[in-house]
Amino acid sequence: MITKELTKILLDKKDPFNDIIGQEKIKKSVKSALLADRHIIFVGAPGIGKTTLARNIKELMGKDAPFVRVQGSPDLTVEDLLGDIDPIKALKYGPLSIEAFTKGKIFKAHKGILFFDELNRCPEKVQNSLLQVLEEKKATIGSYDVDFDVDFIFIGTMNPEDSSTEKLSDVLLDRFDFVYMEYPETIDFEKEIVKAKGKNIADVPENFLNLMIHFIRLLREDKNLEKKPSVRASLGLYERSQSNALLHGRKKIIFDDIKDVIVSVLSHRIRLKPSVKYLQSPEDYIKHQFEKNIVDSDVLEEKKGDLL
Repeated sequence: MITKELTKILLDKKDPFNDIIGQEKIKKSVKSALLADRHIIFVGAPGIGKTTLARNIKELMGKDAPFVRVQGSPDLTVEDLLGDIDPIKALKYGPLSIEAFTKGKIFKAHKGILFFDELNRCPEKVQNSLLQVLEEKKATIGSYDVDFDVDFIFIGTMNPEDSSTEKLSDVLLDRFDFVYMEYPETIDFEKEIVKAKGKNIADVPENFLNLMIHFIRLLREDKNLEKKPSVRASLGLYERSQSNALLHGRKKIIFDDIKDVIVSVLSHRIRLKPSVKYLQSPEDYIKHQFEKNIVDSDVLEEKKGDLL
């Protein structure tokens, strides 16, 4: 489903993925996979831009190109993807007539993108229903003697940290190229993302924004954590500190606005390793780390003055 227009855009030196800040190696990998007309799976933790990048690709295909999202889950069925018999039409036209068949999401993605979020959470039966479509660009439906042509770019996502998943078969994985996505490379990139994507309802001094993102990035390096906070956590601190300021009648945040929301924003966005989680709750762990790394450290001292 790679058109001449899309090929021209991908070969242009200008960055086509303007919704993604930084991540130059990832962008290059995506362009390479698309130019080769490959289906892609974005692998990475939640909140690092997988859906944003998929939507950015759709925009390159033009405003009329469909973008069909499928949410991977254990209760997803083959009929959801391929389609099913409409009982009313079956009575009118006959149960095996083409007119009685209602096409599923795969066909709605024709000439566009099928975005399959959390592919590894869907049952094996659903995985198997994708094999022919990905390989032959055709779908053979049950008892029908008809093959339906369907052409799209398949973009899937996988979260490697999610344990409640199904194993993907080798024969399915063989039909994809993997693009491994990561957290923003630098604090400056992350600040740029937060400023661009976050709500701005109160003034956030630069040093306080530095402090928030500094703490998030410290947690990502924490060896006691199995699950790390994503960019959504940075956005959460940025926005909630502002709303706290407004609730107290201020148009500019102070340090307590950040401190008061730390547990609310972060405790459910981390997962402690077994060696730690039986000794301390996530809420207490976040409190302790904030006290140790921010409140009682030189980091806060450096940001005193007109900020506190």
